Parts: sequence; structure tokens; C-alpha cells
Amino acid sequence: MEAASPSAPSTAPTAVLPSTTAAPLAARVNGEGITLAEYQAELGRYQAALGGDPTPEDEKRVLDDLINQTLLAQAATEQGYTLSEADLQARLDQLAEQREGAQALTDWMKANGYSEADFRLSLNRSIRAAWMRDQVIDAVPETAEQVHAHQILARTPERAAELLAQLKAGSDFTALAKKVDPLTGGELGWFPRGILFDSKVEEAAFNLQPGQFSEVIQSRAGYHILQVIERDEQHPLDPQARLTLQFQALQKWIEDRRSQSEIEIL
Repeated sequence: MEAASPSAPSTAPTAVLPSTTAAPLAARVNGEGITLAEYQAELGRYQAALGGDPTPEDEKRVLDDLINQTLLAQAATEQGYTLSEADLQARLDQLAEQREGAQALTDWMKANGYSEADFRLSLNRSIRAAWMRDQVIDAVPETAEQVHAHQILARTPERAAELLAQLKAGSDFTALAKKVDPLTGGELGWFPRGILFDSKVEEAAFNLQPGQFSEVIQSRAGYHILQVIERDEQHPLDPQARLTLQFQALQKWIEDRRSQSEIEIL
């Protein structure tokens, strides 16, 4: 039935959950409605940010984002995260202060197609979703199995075969890599699984032991020969690599959750 994307938990005892509404719905997620008005308001803001009329892809992206946010918020509630009326009001007060007063916030709501009640429901959901999102990405460890590798990249299979023959004849990999690419010397640095642009190249790297070099591997970028310099079972992830793995973890969580959920597009 599906169609297609931090803060610490409060200890307050009473959760504020979206109430049943008779308003027209854009979608229903595990029985919880996403109102047509909220969807149209989100689409309007998306359109204003990009300029021009929204495409069908834009409409799908906006609805997907609302569905995914709902799934995250529902999971937060299942895990015991609660948001009291006081917590919600504190966040509204903070938003009002940022917009230089409650009236300015009210005017912004009206300009963006929100009633106060709809905005409170949307804010409630987004806070719970943000909490759950943080649980998912914070679960990604700070270390991982990684290899440190160099590569020689050729543009044609003939040139790659020639370079591989030189290596098999005893040429030094590092010296040859620097000759082929004087700027980087073929340095790929440390990387975990799931980072490289081509899975075949990555698989070849992780199948090598330090000092070994690969056969020629074809990718969209050309023809690669890899050499692993070092391996480490628990090497610290650099910030960009961890961000990439966190994004992948969140996407997988959403895909899994969607496959287990009842989603109606109305």
C-alpha cells in the first residue's frame, strides 16, 4: 500500500499525540493521518524555496518526507519518548522569540498555511522525529574495519593491462602510482565499507592483505589497480565517513520501517 524520505527526551509523564481529525488527508501512516492542508503547506514552502511550479517529483518528495517523519515520530513514542504540553509550549515560545514575538509567529503560520492547532501537531511530530533520528544515527560507531589503500587509475583497458604487467614484473607500486598521478600518487586514504563510489572496487580492496595488489577492476571512472597498505579492524572513522555511514543507517532504518508499515496515499 506504500508509495515512496536532537534533543534529549523529557521525563514528563504525559505524551502529546496527534488526535483523530476529520480534515481531508493526504496520507495515512499506520492509522495516523497527514492532513491535506499540512501537505499543501509543506509543498508551498518547498515551491517558494525552489521557485517555479512543483513537479510530480517534488510533490512525491514532500509527501515522502512527511511520511518518513511520521514513521520516526511513531517509533520515538514506541521507545518511550514523551513530549509534554509544557515541553511543546517551551519550543513554541522559543520559536516566537526567534521571530521577535508571538504575533510574528502567528503571522508566519498564517502565511504558510498553518492554523495554530495544525502547527502544534506538526511541531510535536517533528520534535519526536528528530529525537528518533538521533537515536538511529548515534548508534553508528566511531570506529570500523578499514583499509588504507593506493590506486593506479588508467583510462583504457590496454593501458591498465600494461601497468599491471609492470607491477607483476616487479615495479614498485608507489613509484608507479606517482608516475601515473603525480598530484595524488594514487592515495585513497583510510576508508570503511560502504564509502567508495563503486562496490566492486571496494570489495577488491577489502579482499587484499597489506602489500598485495589487485587485478584490473573496471568502474565508471576507468580501470583501477589497488594496493592495500594497512588494515585495521577498529580504525577511527573520519567525520565525513561517519556522516556518510550515519546517512546510510538512517535510510536503511526508514526503508525497513516503511516495509513493515501500512501506508495509504489518499
